[in-house]
Amino acid sequence: MKLPPDVQFHEDIRLLVYRPRGSLNEASVNKIIRIIGELEARLKEPFNRFFDTLGHEEVELNFKYVIQVSLYRRLSYQGRPPIKSAILATDSTIIHYGRLHALLTQGSPIKVRIFQDRQEAAQWLNAPIALLMPDAAETS
Repeated sequence: MKLPPDVQFHEDIRLLVYRPRGSLNEASVNKIIRIIGELEARLKEPFNRFFDTLGHEEVELNFKYVIQVSLYRRLSYQGRPPIKSAILATDSTIIHYGRLHALLTQGSPIKVRIFQDRQEAAQWLNAPIALLMPDAAETS
């Protein structure tokens, strides 16, 4: 599977890294959900996720959409092994939507945490900080 430039998959540590740019909108969320779904179907083994939202310039989402996406992910991942999904965010709107996603996936195998510090996210994911750095895309 060929991944777009803003997505990397580190198979050795089972980590998907997504570094989108521009607007956080339904199209960008739908894109990463499709990629995650394809990887889950192909790999059959769990993998953690890191979403670096610091490259977003604006947010064009609403509560209804975030609720629908969260419930979809909760249902589509039901019965699978636990995974961690770390969201790096400093924008208050993204943090708010991330917390809503975390709340709606509680009790499922998807464990979501929002971080404002990249090092803390790396520790929680048990991943090398270098893989979570913005320039890691050019070196992987």
